[in-house]
Amino acid sequence: MKIILAGFNLDYETIREVQAANPEATHFTPETLSAAYARISRNPAPVNELRAAARKEVEKARRSNQAIVFDMGHSSIAEHAVFNIDVLGVSRLLVEEIEKFRLCSYTEKSQRYVLLRDDFVIPREIRETGLAESFTRTVKAQNAFYHRLYEGLLPWVLDRNPELAASPANRSMLEGWAKEDARYVLCLATEAQLGMTLNTRNLELMLRRLAACPLDEAREYSRQLYDATKEIAPSLVRYTAATEYDCLTRDNLREIAGTIIGKAGGRPAARPPEEVRLAWATPDADTRTAAALLHAASRLPLVECQGIAASMAPDDREALFKSSFRCMKAWDTPLREFENVDLQFDLVVSASCFAQLKRHRMATLVTQDYDPALDVTVPPSIAAIGMERPFREMMARTEETFETIRRAVPLAAPYILTNAHRKRVLMKLNARELYHIARLRADRHAQWDIRHLTGKMLAQARKAMPLTLMMAGGKDCFAELYRENFPST
Repeated sequence: MKIILAGFNLDYETIREVQAANPEATHFTPETLSAAYARISRNPAPVNELRAAARKEVEKARRSNQAIVFDMGHSSIAEHAVFNIDVLGVSRLLVEEIEKFRLCSYTEKSQRYVLLRDDFVIPREIRETGLAESFTRTVKAQNAFYHRLYEGLLPWVLDRNPELAASPANRSMLEGWAKEDARYVLCLATEAQLGMTLNTRNLELMLRRLAACPLDEAREYSRQLYDATKEIAPSLVRYTAATEYDCLTRDNLREIAGTIIGKAGGRPAARPPEEVRLAWATPDADTRTAAALLHAASRLPLVECQGIAASMAPDDREALFKSSFRCMKAWDTPLREFENVDLQFDLVVSASCFAQLKRHRMATLVTQDYDPALDVTVPPSIAAIGMERPFREMMARTEETFETIRRAVPLAAPYILTNAHRKRVLMKLNARELYHIARLRADRHAQWDIRHLTGKMLAQARKAMPLTLMMAGGKDCFAELYRENFPST
């Protein structure tokens, strides 16, 4: 066995300094790695020698990449070339579009830990319709109320947690608790920044999809992202223009859906929205998980394992599941067999909650637009300090501005909505992914909004697959769950 380090991330400024000192150096591109790895399947030379050859002949490496990735269609070769991107001055609304790309990595500026100032995006669509002044007045009123909320919430948080407040080391954490509830009044135009890591295959997809996005900010992001990367790996990024499919499909669906729903007499319910509803779960989920466990632990075909799982005694079934959990610790994930059963949830979530939910990219998230008709999420702490009424008054003012913008430029109207406003989310995930979400989001250290959501999801999911989810919960309750299920251990 031989393991050779082929490369690692370097800050681009470091690369530029080296290039400035060595103008003749031409191999500062991730394309050489892609070219070398592409040749592994057909060239018997050791891969480190293939890399050396690619570095010596960059243009030849680029031609090879173009032939293999685009002519032969082996797109996975482009995944070996990776970029790290700083993204600054974008709106929280655009961040939702950016983070739809599930195979990229993101670290985002958190409104839970950073005290926000008056930084926000004024969309071109709003400027060009003469609504910038009204938009700006509303945003500044929201931001002023945010600071007013924070000033009221911090003493309340400190008073509620006297033991923690006694130690200066906890001050930042307690301030964060106040900030995270005050932020519910901040709008989706608030500026954000993030660090992003993605390979060139996903870079090309992001460029193309966001070039088709109806928001001008998204299209400008696509243009600037292309400009920042186009000279680095030109052989791996080719199809960046918006396609007819990406531009038209959503609009076509809205049009025909509106017709079909109109014929059926469908209309939004007048009653308050149900926040969490388990819409569907794999039938006989525990039996199917048991069959998958038997299949992986034997040499039997699946159909025979399914028959055994369906007819096994309850004690044997429970013993089978417990065997898969017995050695588990709070940081361990369930076996991959647990991916064989699915759940589908119909959720109504605040923008603040969705900012966290969207990070679980291995789940399938299909979202509607933000809808003021779904009411708003009011943090309990805001009610506790007597600020719910002025909070709702600010929401009403926000929705007046939203309606004014919606009549002129509907697509830009969501920018003025706040972290408290809600939208519907269709979420499909397997049981193993629900374990991951529960460990992180049902834990007592999690933000209260998503913790509340996850708790409701778990309660409904356990009814559908109690054995499959017997150890699902936050990290803080793992020990208790273990004692309940393994009392003699």
